[in-house]
Amino acid sequence: MAAGAAAAAGAWVLVLSLWGAVVGDRNITARIGKPLVLNCRGAPKKPPQQLEWKLNTGRTEAWKVLSPQGGPWDSVARVLPNGSLLLPAVGIQDEGTFRCRATSRNGKETRSTYQVRVYQIPGKPEIINPASELMAGVPSKVGTCVSEGGYPAGTLSWHWDGKPLIPDGKGVSVQEETRRHPETGLFTLQSELMVTPAQGGAPHPTFSCSFSPGLPRRRALHAAPIQLNVWESVPLEVQVMVEPGGMLVPGGTVTLTCETPAQSSVQIHWIKDGMPLPLPPSPMLVLSEVKPEDQGTYSCVAMHPSHGSQESRGVSVVIETDKEGPTTGYVEGQGLGTVALALGILGGLGIAVLLIGAIMWRRRQRQRQERKAPENQEEEEEERTELNQSEEPQAAESGAAGP
Repeated sequence: MAAGAAAAAGAWVLVLSLWGAVVGDRNITARIGKPLVLNCRGAPKKPPQQLEWKLNTGRTEAWKVLSPQGGPWDSVARVLPNGSLLLPAVGIQDEGTFRCRATSRNGKETRSTYQVRVYQIPGKPEIINPASELMAGVPSKVGTCVSEGGYPAGTLSWHWDGKPLIPDGKGVSVQEETRRHPETGLFTLQSELMVTPAQGGAPHPTFSCSFSPGLPRRRALHAAPIQLNVWESVPLEVQVMVEPGGMLVPGGTVTLTCETPAQSSVQIHWIKDGMPLPLPPSPMLVLSEVKPEDQGTYSCVAMHPSHGSQESRGVSVVIETDKEGPTTGYVEGQGLGTVALALGILGGLGIAVLLIGAIMWRRRQRQRQERKAPENQEEEEEERTELNQSEEPQAAESGAAGP
């Protein structure tokens, strides 16, 4: 019978050496769900033995002493014939301290103490909900790295073109979340990465994430990398077009259209006099049967996932009521703005032409006056010369006729 027990004990040790962990060190790490054997140092290999195992783990409130003869704890931990302690399937609750005190046949006492920790390697991390593209200079979400079923929790880290990313709160930010399963006690980690690509940077960066276990000498697990396109940001121009332009007809229809460079990826909201209109997003706003209550300043707000939101310039819709006649109105916006601009330019050119003509006319008048002044002086000199010549003969004749 004793020979059979010894053979069974040897078989147990052989099996556990292959599938579990047979240890004699002080700090022990064991995989969850696997068997674990702790050796009692100094204990005789065969009965009779003088030894005592006690433990303090998540399953106990204080120290628990195990009997070599077995008991209700055999499904959790039991003493083998060779004095070792067997944990058939180690779990998270088995983390703690195990102690053995053995006395040899010579009367020598030996004590053994073990600190047991357990672990569970999760599956490879995965990047879910990856972005389709990034915009240079604009904060954008790259994706969410997820690791499920690990213990202890461990950590997630991101890499950009093979280099570790360190969150700085400016160009790189990470939002992490840790959850624990209420039944198994295993952890799920999530890490959401936000980056702001620099202008003129790499057009096709590669991102990846990795899981690092919370225990030493455990290799990191890497997720499949993703490669994204980075587009250079272009200012988003938003403007409102009005149809028809010109005078409004009471009871008529006015259509306001919000135009943006990227119509497919934006949501258009309308604002009147600074207050959002309770309408579903639409690039067009139709005012049917225009009445005085419809007058005001209208603008549109384009909300783009990369550019953010941008509001257009306002367009004024005015309805005037004439006491002696019917109600009339007009629209001041992009449609009439072009006509007004053209008329203003033409009016300015006309005034400039008139001013230039007046200046040229005045210059010509001055030149004519300057030319006439010398001619008048020459005529006066000629008249004076003729008078002098006519006076000299008269004087000669009067002298000759004297006594």
